[in-house]
Amino acid sequence: MKTILEYVWLGANNELRSKTRVVSEDINFIKQVPSWSFDGSSTEQAPGNHSDCRLRPVKLYPNPFQDDYLVLCEVLVVGGKDFLVGHETNKRCLIHNDSQDYWFGFEQEYVIWKDGSPIGFPSGGKMPKPQGSYYCGVGSENVAGRDFVDEHMQACLHAELDIKGTNAEVMIGQWEYQLFGHGQRESADDLWMSRYILERLAEQYEYEINYEPKPVKGDWNGSGLHTNFSTDAMRNMNTNMGTFHDIIGKLEERHNEHIAVYGKNNDQRLTGLHETQSIDKFTYGESDRGSSIRIPVEVIESDYTTGYLEDRRPAANANPYEITKAIIDTIT
Repeated sequence: MKTILEYVWLGANNELRSKTRVVSEDINFIKQVPSWSFDGSSTEQAPGNHSDCRLRPVKLYPNPFQDDYLVLCEVLVVGGKDFLVGHETNKRCLIHNDSQDYWFGFEQEYVIWKDGSPIGFPSGGKMPKPQGSYYCGVGSENVAGRDFVDEHMQACLHAELDIKGTNAEVMIGQWEYQLFGHGQRESADDLWMSRYILERLAEQYEYEINYEPKPVKGDWNGSGLHTNFSTDAMRNMNTNMGTFHDIIGKLEERHNEHIAVYGKNNDQRLTGLHETQSIDKFTYGESDRGSSIRIPVEVIESDYTTGYLEDRRPAANANPYEITKAIIDTIT
């Protein structure tokens, strides 16, 4: 019996890396997966004269591209004789409380890129018609890349990720998928693996995946990673408006700390235009997509007795480990 394992990890700049290993064992559980090493000098995670970094397997996913498994890994370094510690780029290891009572729903936006521009853009540097008809659009004049997006959704389902849906976004060639998860670490694990599947699939189409907060300058929406979150108390403890406002108040107090980990170049997106609030302001509002924190209609309809909040500040390129940690550290 041989098992094919595709080890997946994050390089120094949050870029995805992977390599394949064939083992002569029947693998069924994560504890059976052997640790491995890689050349950290080639990923900017180690010097050339001390280049070995370790991969610690943390989660198995059925592989939608071939037999057996994708293996999500943490990056470790030697901290002393026979002692391994999390690499400084390993933000996962900073999360210590991974309670399943913490629920997250990520809305991952991205742009499908080919030949230097979003797909659906005219050639020669020309611009398409202004945005307005593209969001949840139908028809070849409004949508580009649907087959790719549908295939990604099916691949995520094969990998047993809890993907909830997809939709075309406000700019042509821009898409979103929604992914649900429990726990700070596990929710972020699943989002990273969904991104890996997205980029692997893009290889087959000769696409690039663009997560830049403002991929096209001008009168076009940027790309975010809106993060919906709730605790057990928010969902089940017969809360009231004061409960939600208390949580929002805590988020406002640490606004700058959150912005610091909510994605590179996010100031280009958070301008106060295109369904965003300015990066230097904190606001909230009922059903307000121009605010920092949106109070969803479901909360309003329940008279604030149950529900969740949406943090609209994170950029599409943000590290979900840092997002979930910042939110839970702030509100609990």
